[in-house]
Amino acid sequence: MSAPAPSPLAVVDAEPLPRQEEVLTEAALAFVAELHRRFTPRRDELLARRAERRAEIARTSTLDFLPETAAIRADDSWKVAPAPAALNDRRVEITGPTDRKMTINALNSGAKVWLADFEDASAPTWENVVLGQVNLIDAYTRKIDFTDPRSGKSYALKPAGELATVVMRPRGWHLEERHLTFDGRPVPGALVDFGLYFFHNAQRLIDLGKGPYFYLPKTESHLEARLWNEIFVFAQDYVGIPQGTVRATVLIETITAAYEMEEILYELRDHAAGLNAGRWDYLFSIVKNFRDGGAKFVLPDRNAVTMTAPFMRAYTELLVRTCHKRGAHAIGGMAAFIPSRKDAEVNKVAFEKVKADKDREAGDGFDGSWVAHPDLVPIAMASFDAVLGEKPNQKDRLREDVSVAAGDLIAIDSLDAKPTYAGLVSAVQVGTRYIEAWLRGLGAVAIFNLMEDAATAEISRSQIWQWINAGVVFENGQKATPELARKVAAEELAAIREELGEEAFAAGKWQQAHDLLLHVSLDADYADFLTLPAYEQLIG
Repeated sequence: MSAPAPSPLAVVDAEPLPRQEEVLTEAALAFVAELHRRFTPRRDELLARRAERRAEIARTSTLDFLPETAAIRADDSWKVAPAPAALNDRRVEITGPTDRKMTINALNSGAKVWLADFEDASAPTWENVVLGQVNLIDAYTRKIDFTDPRSGKSYALKPAGELATVVMRPRGWHLEERHLTFDGRPVPGALVDFGLYFFHNAQRLIDLGKGPYFYLPKTESHLEARLWNEIFVFAQDYVGIPQGTVRATVLIETITAAYEMEEILYELRDHAAGLNAGRWDYLFSIVKNFRDGGAKFVLPDRNAVTMTAPFMRAYTELLVRTCHKRGAHAIGGMAAFIPSRKDAEVNKVAFEKVKADKDREAGDGFDGSWVAHPDLVPIAMASFDAVLGEKPNQKDRLREDVSVAAGDLIAIDSLDAKPTYAGLVSAVQVGTRYIEAWLRGLGAVAIFNLMEDAATAEISRSQIWQWINAGVVFENGQKATPELARKVAAEELAAIREELGEEAFAAGKWQQAHDLLLHVSLDADYADFLTLPAYEQLIG
């Protein structure tokens, strides 16, 4: 590789960070600039296509499998590339942001995989974006340690053979990185996250017996998967590593992607590692796309929509069948419970729910699943060990008994549950508390014993919006209105002030979070992503 010319990228409005020069090298920035020059125009076209498709759904209130790709689905001969050894056994994956303590704890957790998250579990401050990259480089070179300034406890990596394999998740296509610009225009956050990580670590990971592995979020069509595949092909040639070294697992967390699972695997087939069932973003996507569809598309309280709901069963069963038909891993959903250090009874009930959820996934044919906390790793591991034994996965279980019709995926009214007033209160509480933390730079937040991320806030504000616009009447006779939402939000703000005390309340961003939640929940013009207006208010 010849020496690059000075990068045309500019770092703007960013306070210098310790060690940023190790990440923002001329060579790395030149690579990101080339990614931007080659691929951002197509990304822009695909974002415009999302809007066109949403308008079509608004007009028809339906979705179907694509007629133009029927031949791909009918062709039984193609498979994705075989899994590399480091990704063949994925029975438990832990998720979390890339701060220094989490990096060590996740790698040491006993999970097979760590989803190192620059997306929903990370508020995209410049510090989180850049120092997250530093932490991963330090982890791979075993130069990472951490001492908690409050407890004095020290953290260090276990031996290499005991560490989880990293699968890194960049930001979704819709987000920009305002601190890196090209001719005055922000570079897509996805290309910044992917580009810096790949450039610095691809060869290093190969030398460790692993590789540059990615989770692709918020994908809405196989054409978006095709763009990623083109990026992978270019990137591997650019740094001189073999084609097929990159592996990507795609989150099927949008309703439109659920109708294109086979096509997504086909587009990425030389680089595909599997598909994942992401619950909260999937429900958010249903509300977003079918928000004009009337009463039959109104979701009940989020906690009433379990993975056993008929339309969610259809989605997960189809995902397992699709993956195994094509030789890919099927990865299940999140166990978000955070164990309480004070309440053993709370833990007992929650652990039983986690076990039942993971038992069901293993029994359905999933090859692995997600947890949010190291204490849940042994529970999920036991569920999959019981089914897999010594086998690394169960891709040989083809699930040919599964048959899912197009209408099954959007049969929301097959669920016998209704929105409740308590559900509205919960959406306001969780939404307010999460947004406040996000505005302070925290993307993964423990709220009411659950690890919440940006998908939580999206489903919370979407349900408030949907219930008001659908004129839902709760079981107590109150109608969902903007006035009621404002009343509940004001009560929650007062309760938080009382809980924290005046000084701590003033030190937070509570009023700002309250205002932003109401803005995105009540505005007639539904915002595609809460994180877009929130990013404008994020400091750093």
